[in-house]
Amino acid sequence: MTTTGTAPLLSVAAEAALAVPGVAGLQPRLAHRLAAAAAPTRTVTAPHHTPPEAGIRADRAPDGSGWHIEVRCVLAESHRALDTARHVHDRVRTAVISHLATHGIAEPVTTTVTVTRIAARHCWKGS
Repeated sequence: MTTTGTAPLLSVAAEAALAVPGVAGLQPRLAHRLAAAAAPTRTVTAPHHTPPEAGIRADRAPDGSGWHIEVRCVLAESHRALDTARHVHDRVRTAVISHLATHGIAEPVTTTVTVTRIAARHCWKGS
């Protein structure tokens, strides 16, 4: 059985979550935000950019039997939060299972979606 690392799973999950209508962005976890704040200051010509993967956490199950994916979403105010969160859950889970399957891995995947805030229309990505 081939193994797959955490980094590709983060990327797959972030891409799937951001493709859901109503997702304005992904919110980095506190640990990532603290690490970025503790990093040496950047020059004005190099703006700080947080990768979307910072809003995703992928952990192996304690017994090694599968993966748990945590997604931290910022949602658009014009979409119903519950429906959007469910759509994110389903799309991320399906994308991660598909990614694992392409590497010959058939393991269970659980997904948790946390809505961290609702963004006003002027705060959306791409607006």
